[in-house]
Amino acid sequence: MLVDDEEDIVLSITASLEHNGFEVDGFTDPRLALEHFTKGKYVMVIIDIRMPEIDGFELYEKLEELDQNVKVCFITAFDFNYLALREIYPTLNFGSFIRKPIETTELVNKIRMELG
Repeated sequence: MLVDDEEDIVLSITASLEHNGFEVDGFTDPRLALEHFTKGKYVMVIIDIRMPEIDGFELYEKLEELDQNVKVCFITAFDFNYLALREIYPTLNFGSFIRKPIETTELVNKIRMELG
């Protein structure tokens, strides 16, 4: 699953990942992504951190309540303070953080690494 509020990013990343053999459901609305999420359906969710209404961390928390086994990779165009995030989300399994603009090779390698 890929969730980013920018449609062009969802289309671009989805096409790149599908070209590399992954199946991707892309969403530009985090609420819609949450509605379509079911336990065991996804092994990984790639989430943009800054989105309107539900940010990436809030979405992560809601998804974690539904399926504690899903792996998460965050994407962002902004800098952030890992230590501050640890204080706010002490139990957050950070997985991978990928900075935009995203290079396909880097994203594919990080996904494969996270999935083992």
